[in-house]
Amino acid sequence: MSKTIKMAWRNMWRNWRRTLIASIAIILGMVLLIFMDALIAGSDEAIYGNAVRMYGGNVQVHAPGYREKSSRLPLLPLANSETVVATIESIESPEKIMSTSKRINTGGLVSSSAGNYPVTITAIEPEKEAPVSLFAENISSGRFLTNDDGDAIVIGQGLADLLEVGVGDRVMVVGRRLNESMRQRPMTVVGIYSLGMDSAERGSVFINLPTAQTLYNLRDQETEVVVSLEKVGQEAALIADLQAQLPEYEVDSWDTLSPEIQQALQSKAAATGILGMLVVLIASIGILNLMLMAVYERTREMGVLAALGMKGRQITALFLMEGTFIGLFAAVVGVILGGLLVAALAQAGGIYIGGLTETAGDAEVYALMGDRMYPVFSISTAIGYALLVVIISAAASFFPAWQASRKEPAEALHHI
Repeated sequence: MSKTIKMAWRNMWRNWRRTLIASIAIILGMVLLIFMDALIAGSDEAIYGNAVRMYGGNVQVHAPGYREKSSRLPLLPLANSETVVATIESIESPEKIMSTSKRINTGGLVSSSAGNYPVTITAIEPEKEAPVSLFAENISSGRFLTNDDGDAIVIGQGLADLLEVGVGDRVMVVGRRLNESMRQRPMTVVGIYSLGMDSAERGSVFINLPTAQTLYNLRDQETEVVVSLEKVGQEAALIADLQAQLPEYEVDSWDTLSPEIQQALQSKAAATGILGMLVVLIASIGILNLMLMAVYERTREMGVLAALGMKGRQITALFLMEGTFIGLFAAVVGVILGGLLVAALAQAGGIYIGGLTETAGDAEVYALMGDRMYPVFSISTAIGYALLVVIISAAASFFPAWQASRKEPAEALHHI
């Protein structure tokens, strides 16, 4: 077997031009596969990350009964929000937690002389939420809220257009108090955000927490505590820890309370999954065709080996090993070049996709990608593609070598 391996390695470099041509084609296919996977992974990371920032953090803690009525945004005050915050900040691995803040979240109306529109009114602690808020990051006019604001409100560009108001104008905010009675309060628009998402811009407004506590008759009370983590996917461990320490509260992740965005992400994942499979199929067919041709054209060489006394199984093993070496060499180089390409693009500031998200229209899940996409290199996926390439190269070498080894030496020597 060692002699076969040595012969395969020598044959591989004996005709280095043929090996180089085959390797370049396989390397290009590998780079394409890795780059496409990095783009898909980068878009998923951006969408999930921005979805979490838009829908109120990775993990949310509510009073009992909230989960069942979450679509109605019930005003269920937490028994002791300070205890909840202290518990969150005391758990292990605090470096994974970017922020912990208290909120009041409920439904209401915002009106002006142009009309009145239903909205979700979110009262926040600005200094804690501004660094991680997608809305604060996308203020297009004016400013975001501060802790010193009183009757101030931040609204979306879509709602501003409907109300025909701008920064500095007054609007009327109507909210439901704890006793279910309605109360209205005039507020000044201090900021307008623009996400490129009509439903969010028209349906979400932000006010200061003390203002909401007065408006809703919730003195020193809040309805939820939200936690923002460094990465999406760490929610399960945190939820398990919190639920064990806070059994009297309901602890949920963002996707549990916002199934609509999860459904949109699943549809997007299905579409990108089909695209990825097509790319893999195209690259695989190209590699298969290349290796088949490279081995078929060497049928006469196999005849010479058979005439010299080499057995059919030895000839098959020789060419199988040679194809495997070519695939392995090209796969390793392809992984390195693909990784370098992804790293270079990430270092250069990603890929500008502003035009793509604008043409997406009402496909709001794509608006969550932002203006730039940062490809994400996955070593495990790259190794998987490398193994796929090696297997395809070996399989493509095996069949013609096996077929030619069954021929009589004289027949193989006259092959054209």
